[in-house]
Amino acid sequence: MQRIEEIYWLRAYGCLAVFFFHLLDHLERHVDTWALNLARIPTVLGTPIFIFISIFLFSARYGCNIPKGFLGNRIKYVMVPYLVYGLAYSIAEFLRLYSLDEDNGLWATMKEYMVFAGWHGYFLIIAAQFYLIYWLYCRFDMARYLAATPCLVVGSLISMGWWGYWQWNSHLPPGYLHWVAPLGWLYLFFLALVLVQYYNDTASPRPQWVDYLAKSYWLIATTGLIILLSLPGWLEYSSKEIWVVPLFLIFTVWMMKHLKGRQAPPLIKRLNEVSFGIYLTHPMFFNLVDIFNAGERLSTTLYILTLTGIGLAGSIGWNILVNRWRWGGLLFGKRMQIK
Repeated sequence: MQRIEEIYWLRAYGCLAVFFFHLLDHLERHVDTWALNLARIPTVLGTPIFIFISIFLFSARYGCNIPKGFLGNRIKYVMVPYLVYGLAYSIAEFLRLYSLDEDNGLWATMKEYMVFAGWHGYFLIIAAQFYLIYWLYCRFDMARYLAATPCLVVGSLISMGWWGYWQWNSHLPPGYLHWVAPLGWLYLFFLALVLVQYYNDTASPRPQWVDYLAKSYWLIATTGLIILLSLPGWLEYSSKEIWVVPLFLIFTVWMMKHLKGRQAPPLIKRLNEVSFGIYLTHPMFFNLVDIFNAGERLSTTLYILTLTGIGLAGSIGWNILVNRWRWGGLLFGKRMQIK
């Protein structure tokens, strides 16, 4: 398969978006300004980018000729780290609560994290589900009945309706169960199929609506509207919001068009190599900084720099270290090999 340079750029953006989304969470405990809310807007695209990329590359590389054993292998490499890190994060949370005399019980905390997906690794369950959904989509030739383009429209409406339902529902399921349900991410599945279908102009004529949606003024107008709605405090900031669906659609179509064929520099590729490790481990290093009460001891600028430096260096160093061990990539997040 030819190199798809746009994916390198997207993955690097998604990695940093997730990283800085959680960094802003830590910063907000000490500083609360409207500027922080505006800074969150580009970071909410991080998790959708990872999900989109997993489907896009799966489809671009194999089409519906999925090799034997590939599905199980892919699910293994996302679900084993989910269990390992879910266990680590749940034990750390139990010890933190125990030190504050808020003992909820080790099993209860582990169930919240690992059974109800109540930690940031919920993305791994979503990815595993869509690997399976794509396999079923091909295995039963569902494209005959579920064409990608009309399903993208319907899937976007379903996803917006799903997030809207939970936004106004005061009774939420335990953990992040409503986040891992595929209904909220259907638009990513069909967007990936549409863009793969029309990726090579010689394969299928790209419809006018794709080029139209990729115009820069749509991205500028959408972002401007979101900023205006943010100023009076009308929006919440996460990847699970109604407004993220149209923003992500326009952003991704724009990126895939304007970055096509633009070679990613070595720094972007190196970031891609360790992106999975950064995603999984950066909150641990953020928490390490906060153990020493750095948010109170340092100025805001130094606190941000400390979180960024230790979060990135620690996550990258850990990912490189564990991947030197035979089973390290499987257990703690595989390091990609990019030339």
